[in-house]
This record gives sequence, structure tokens and C-alpha cells, in this order.
Amino acid sequence: MIDRARVHLLITGLVQGVAFRQSAVFEAERLGIDGWVKNLPDGRVEAEAEGERSKVEIFARWCEHGPRGASVEWVDAEWGPAKGGAKGFQIAR
Repeated sequence: MIDRARVHLLITGLVQGVAFRQSAVFEAERLGIDGWVKNLPDGRVEAEAEGERSKVEIFARWCEHGPRGASVEWVDAEWGPAKGGAKGFQIAR
């Protein structure tokens, strides 16, 4: 049985205007995990990802540095059980 998990991330630093969201979509699709990512009005990026635990862990570690041009200062991660229901990974508005 595959161990599934969910993580909710708040990413702080220079993370807007550097293609963080689109790069996160590419990384999540490469890993085959589900969820979403969006910009917050305060300059942070918020994301939620779920799927096979090992792949979600890889995604969370990717968010600690993001794409070239990003300067991540801090990632707040809240882990929990997978909820199911989400299919694919998209940019939320």
C-alpha cells in the first residue's frame, strides 16, 4: 500500500514575479502529485500538494529554493493525511 500525504505550504521571500507558481506546476506534474499554488497579497506563495508521501516530500523540498530567480527565506509546512479529490496541479486564483 502506498503511503499518501498532504502538505500545506506558505513560502516567504522573493517568490512572486519569478515564475514560482508555473515552475511549481511543472515540478508537481513531473512528480505526479495533485494540488494547487497561488500568490498571496502579502507577497508570499501558498501551495497545497498531496499524493505519494515520498513525492510530496520532494515537492516540499523543491519549494525551499524554488526556480532560478527566487530567493526563499522560509517555508512553513503543515503535514496531514491526504484528503483525495484533487486531480492535477494548477495555479489557483
